[in-house]
Formats: sequence, C-alpha cells, structure tokens
Amino acid sequence: MALLFPALVLLISACGERSPSTAENIWHGQTARIRTFDPARAADVASAQAVSRVYEGLLQYAYLDRPYRVEPLLAEALPEISPDGLIYTFRIRRGLYFQDDPCFVASGGKGRELEAEDFVYSIKRLADRKTASSGYWIFRDRILGLDDFRAASDGVEATDYARPVEGLYAPDPHTLQIRLTRPYPQLAWVLTMPYAAAVPREAVESYGREFDRHPVGTGPFILASWRPNHHVEFVRNPKWAETGRVERHPAADASIPLVDRVMLYVIGDPATAWLMFLDGRLEISGISRDNWDAVFGGGRELGAELTAKDIQWVRASTLDLYYIGFNMDDPVVGPNRRLRQALTRAFNSEEWARFYNGRVVRPNGPIPPGVVGAPDGPGPFPFDLEHARRLLAEAGYPDGRDPQTGRRLVLTLDLGQADNPEMRQSTDLFIQFMDRLGVVIEPRYNNWPTFLGRIERRQVQLFRLSWIADYPDAENFLQLFYSPNTSPGSNRSNYRNPEFDRLYEVARGLPDSNERTELYRRMAAIIQEDCPWIFTHHPTAYVLLQPWACHYKYHDFPYGMEKYYAVSRRTLNTEHRTLP
Repeated sequence: MALLFPALVLLISACGERSPSTAENIWHGQTARIRTFDPARAADVASAQAVSRVYEGLLQYAYLDRPYRVEPLLAEALPEISPDGLIYTFRIRRGLYFQDDPCFVASGGKGRELEAEDFVYSIKRLADRKTASSGYWIFRDRILGLDDFRAASDGVEATDYARPVEGLYAPDPHTLQIRLTRPYPQLAWVLTMPYAAAVPREAVESYGREFDRHPVGTGPFILASWRPNHHVEFVRNPKWAETGRVERHPAADASIPLVDRVMLYVIGDPATAWLMFLDGRLEISGISRDNWDAVFGGGRELGAELTAKDIQWVRASTLDLYYIGFNMDDPVVGPNRRLRQALTRAFNSEEWARFYNGRVVRPNGPIPPGVVGAPDGPGPFPFDLEHARRLLAEAGYPDGRDPQTGRRLVLTLDLGQADNPEMRQSTDLFIQFMDRLGVVIEPRYNNWPTFLGRIERRQVQLFRLSWIADYPDAENFLQLFYSPNTSPGSNRSNYRNPEFDRLYEVARGLPDSNERTELYRRMAAIIQEDCPWIFTHHPTAYVLLQPWACHYKYHDFPYGMEKYYAVSRRTLNTEHRTLP
C-alpha cells in the first residue's frame, strides 16, 4: 500500500439545501476539452472524468479514506481471491440498470439490468485492436487468453466476440471470474479505472463510430448536452429513482448524487475562469500563477476580499508528475543519452519553482515522494549549467553547435493548451534555460486533441505533458517506461531498455514487500540515468471553494467524485468547516 501525504480536508456542514433561486442544485465547474466519452479511449484526464460521471466499474475509491482504500461499487463485495492469487471472483450486485437509451431495441429503449457478461465484453473490447485503446496496458499479459484474443482481432474485418477467453468467465449473470497469468497485486486498483467500466454491447454496436459521443452507463449522471469547445452538461440519471437504486453518502445522511446537474465550462483563459469564480458562477477554482498574490498576498492566508466573501481553501500534496519527454524514436534525441542528460542538467529547478510561486518541487525520478519505492536524495542530474555544457560537448554539440555544419542545435517542443498564457510563459522560461546552454528550442503549439494525436503517431521530438496517477502504487509510474506500452500506449516517449523491462516484469507480480521496493528503486535509478524525460515538477494543489460548495475533499483520483459534492445557498454554519 502506498504511503501518501495527508490532504487538508474541507467539509462544509448543513449541505444539501436547495438554492432559493432555483428548483435544482447545480454544480458549476471547469473542464478541458473532452476528446471522447468512450471508456476504452479515455486517456486524458478531462475525458476520464467525463466518462466516470456516466459509467461505473466493479470497484471505486472510498471517498474520504486516506491512505487510499478500494471498496465495492458494482460488485457486492471485494473479490474472493484464490490462495495462489490467480483467480478473482466477483459477485455482481442485482437490480442495477443501464440508463434508458434507444440502443436497447428489445425493450423499446428501456435500460436493461447489468450482468457479469457486460464486464467480459468490456474487457474484450479493451483488448480489441480495432478499438485502438490506450488502456490495454492494464491487462496486457495479465489475463489468461486475452493477449491471444487481441492478436486474433488484428487484420480481420469484424472481431469475434464469441471467441472464449480462458481468463474471463461468467458462470451466471451475477458472477464474474478473472483468471490471471501471474499474480497481479495492483488488480484491485486497476479495476477502479475508467478503462475497466462496464459498457453495454448494444450501445457500441448501435452507435458505431459515434459511440464515443453517446455514453450509455449505469452511473449517477447522464450526458444532457455537449458543445466540445464550450460546455458539457450532466443531469441526474432518472434510472436510479425508477429502479429504486440508493447509494449513501459517506459523510452526509443522504443518498447520492447530492446535485441534480453538473455544468462544466471549457475555459481556456485562466483570467476568464477567475472572474467567473469571483462572480459566483463557478463553485471551485484553482489558483493561477498570475492570481497568486491576489489570493494570498505575501503569506498563506486569504486576502481580505476573499475572506469577506467567505471563500474557503484546501491545500494538498499530489501524485501529479509533470515532465518534458523525449521521443526515443527521434533520430536526434533518441540515441543520444548525453544530449538528454545535458538538457536535464540545464533545467533550472529553483527558477522554475519561483515561477510557480513556490508551489512545486522538482522530482528526483519517476516515483513521487511518499510512494513506496521513491528514490532517496536528489537525482543524478540536478541543475548545473557548467556540467550541462560539458555533457553537451560529449554529446557532439560543443557550445550547442554541430561541428559538421557550424549551426546551433535546434529542437522542436510540441505543446497542447495553445490558449493557456501560463503554459506559454513557462515554456518561454524553459526556452531560456536551453538557450543558456546553447540549444535552440522551437515551440509548436497545438490544440489538445491534435497534440495528443501527434504524440500517439510518434510525430513529436520533445513534448510537454504530465502524468496523473491512476492508482497509488509505484508500478503505475514505472509502466510509463515499459517497452510494450509504447505509443499509442502510456509509454509516450517510446522508451526501451531490456534491463528495465526485465526488472519490471519481475516486480509487477510481487506483493508489497522489501524485495519489490528494492526492484522499484533499481528501475527508478535506470530512468534517472537514461533521462527519457526532464522531470520538471510535482505540484501542490491549492483549491478555492465558494461558501455554498459542500462535501469537497481533494482526491488524487477524482473520477466520478462529483456524486459526493453538494451546493447550499443558505447561510452556512462555519463550525467544522476545515480540519487541521
């Protein structure tokens, strides 16, 4: 079990009162542009969060518990596990239904009951090469026969979903058995992910290529409207009330969801989002770099204006890992380790932290602090410009110039979020770092879908991205460098190292133990030395909330968590609003 830093918690009492000005409780928030509502292809955070409002899996995170703990969702209980750790048996809850949708032709559009076979189908679909899922890594070489099913799906016009998979078995409509090739201690964490959600076959076959725009799930909300560059709107799933489904809130004496509607706006400009928050049109807000002084002034207490508005705030350490990646398939940066080391050495982490108001720390490797297996001490290539210059000369570019042409080395950095001023400003700072080394960085800004598409097609040289943890285990970070996971999978840098792969394959089957921790550290040391990424920072989360925003708690895995949020427009009792 990973050991995580505790988060400051914000729980507001007297929740659930309806606004006097509206018949509905509406949670207003912000989102990035959503690429898809297909769980199998929800590789970015915005899409994964959108998917998780509609779809559900066997397990979920207990909302309030730290360290993080898994609990049943669509399963009746945690799985029964065989003594050898190879067979997981789940009992599926009865009386749970997919939302009403025209795809259910046999029932005239009425949603049908969830069955174990829906999980068999959904996992097979994740494996189907024609689905082009970026999430197959969670089951690759794990479930008996699933890799064979994947291979058989390649090169045929239609995948045979009737083909049996030895490791996926539904002996009756409410029992699912998963048989593994080797022990998989992370399986419970993995089954909380949007990739593992239950998808009805009828919807996939009915909507075809348009399925990613027509989510059909069992979750607390359904998609009401979606304008990709403007907003996405979810409303309470009426199927829950119709079928008598009741889920209790862990902190409030009420059933969930506590809001009737979730309205999320696509806002590219942080200044616009900030003004909307100050105007009361958003329940929650992050704090941009430019607004930091306006919020906190010179200290860590809210300024008078926000205090007068009764704004509350939450601070929490995160498992987020931000980086600049090298495409190891690129003929310039891929084979030249000294070049990657030089660029890593030239990254001025102290100046970077000042840019971000001191809210970030530089990672010392691929495993975040507080997660078992994280390296001790600084990484082997901290900022040292003179050493970086020596490494650059060893890489074949003395003073940043190619001796054969006399020209300066020029590298291209691909970025998303072209309309984000903070992204542009911080990128300009990175360009300055490399210019001091003698290397020219040319930024290429893209919209978000184009950016991800270029990475998946391996068309980038350098790229700036982040990894938001899927589960609190070092394996989730180390799999980002496992060679079978190369693009369009989670190994965005297309990094390959046989020794790393060997250690990873041994470690991933071990239970939490000193032996596994030592292997994690050895793998982290290999990545530190090879420098497939420039590790830029771990952020600390600072979140502001309106006084009527209730039951919010920071979560590293926030997928589907809006069902626990509430809004209350009446005057609130301030007692117990925050916990130290």
